[in-house]
Amino acid sequence: MSAATTGARLAHPGAGNHDQGYFDELVTAATATLTGDEVLLANISGERTDFIRLNNSDVRQAGSVDQRSLTIDLVDGQRHTGGSIRLSGERSIDDARLVVLLAQLREQRAFVADDPFLLYNTEPTSSERIERGSIPDPDTALATIRSAGRDRDLVGIYASGDTFKGFGNSLGQRNWFQSSTFNLDWCFYLRADKAAKNLYAGFEWDDAAFAAKVDWSARQVKALERDPISLSPGEYRTYLAPRAMEELLLLWSHYGAFGLRAHETKQTPLLKMLVEGTTLSPLVNISEDTAHGVAPNFQSAGFMRPDEVPLIVEGAYAQTLVSPRSAQEYGVATNGAIGYEYPQSLSIAPGTIPTESVGEALGSGLFVGNLWYTNFSDQAACRTTGMTRFATFWMDDGEIVAPVNVLRFDDTAYHLLGDRLEGLTDTAEVLLDTSTYEQRSTDSARLPGALVGAMRFVL
Repeated sequence: MSAATTGARLAHPGAGNHDQGYFDELVTAATATLTGDEVLLANISGERTDFIRLNNSDVRQAGSVDQRSLTIDLVDGQRHTGGSIRLSGERSIDDARLVVLLAQLREQRAFVADDPFLLYNTEPTSSERIERGSIPDPDTALATIRSAGRDRDLVGIYASGDTFKGFGNSLGQRNWFQSSTFNLDWCFYLRADKAAKNLYAGFEWDDAAFAAKVDWSARQVKALERDPISLSPGEYRTYLAPRAMEELLLLWSHYGAFGLRAHETKQTPLLKMLVEGTTLSPLVNISEDTAHGVAPNFQSAGFMRPDEVPLIVEGAYAQTLVSPRSAQEYGVATNGAIGYEYPQSLSIAPGTIPTESVGEALGSGLFVGNLWYTNFSDQAACRTTGMTRFATFWMDDGEIVAPVNVLRFDDTAYHLLGDRLEGLTDTAEVLLDTSTYEQRSTDSARLPGALVGAMRFVL
């Protein structure tokens, strides 16, 4: 088994070996019960998470989540059925649940047709990757966070710990991925709809980096006390902070900007790049950066993911993400993409604008920290609309002049990241998805801020 292990320590030392071994035992036991030409595909997903919710800088809720689930796909020829169970950690209980699930899947499989696009890895490639983060224990983190919120109304949630995923099949393949991360999603609240939003997330907690974020949020919330100004519709010089960039890129990604199926069916929002040869700015390099993400380096059908898939290179279309089903349908090789074919570890390469002096680079214009309610006004043209959110400021000579009342923008990717893009910041911020539906998300992004010469606002 190949191994790639990095970093300082896991939040829960030794936890990975136990869960990894337990998963292997379950798959081995299930494999022994297969009949005929059946093939078993198994995926485990789990977490050990500590979380703290805060309001007015006080703890309102604290606890931990320790869970894992097992998903099975039972294949016979081109027919297959799938299901999942929650794992208790007790072999007698979990073995019994698995026996029942396999029996149900066999019964169901008798009623399903052949799947012409079924594709799974038949050449076992085992791997192990454990990303060891350096994160504070909950008490230490809480003390630091509450200190930052002293005399302020700090509202947010802190989550930290391990997430892990594994793949195994009856052909002998075993894959394991585990990472230790923290994610603090917070704001300094002033009143009504006035708040300074921020995020600090990653693998390595750094007091100086957190202090810098706190200082910037404190400057913002102080500026929010000033009377806001209203801007008329028009085009304004604009700086889009990494969180604002994330909102745009996720919308485009989730609607097929980088997926093979969307490209083949001409539903991608980057259609102009595909059929007209339109390009973005040569400053833009976008990739699926699995090597530096939180998502596993293997796919649920057992295919390995390359460390990086270049999607946009110097503004031009390069590659798409190809799931196994799309690979089978369109006769190309898969690169281990998930079924939805959107990036799980999205990355835009940094530029040359010093992050510490984006205000000076902006000069007079809008500083946009967050966007929301984003949607397409013309998907085929990648024209996007949405609203500014939280603290949006008018700046002059690098200093905040006044907060700006909510604005609606309507502009295309070919302007925002194309002919009107003046530059990207020289650092990219780690942005971990804060979603916790069913379990902590393992999606992430590394994005710089963008300086746009003229962004179009319509309301």
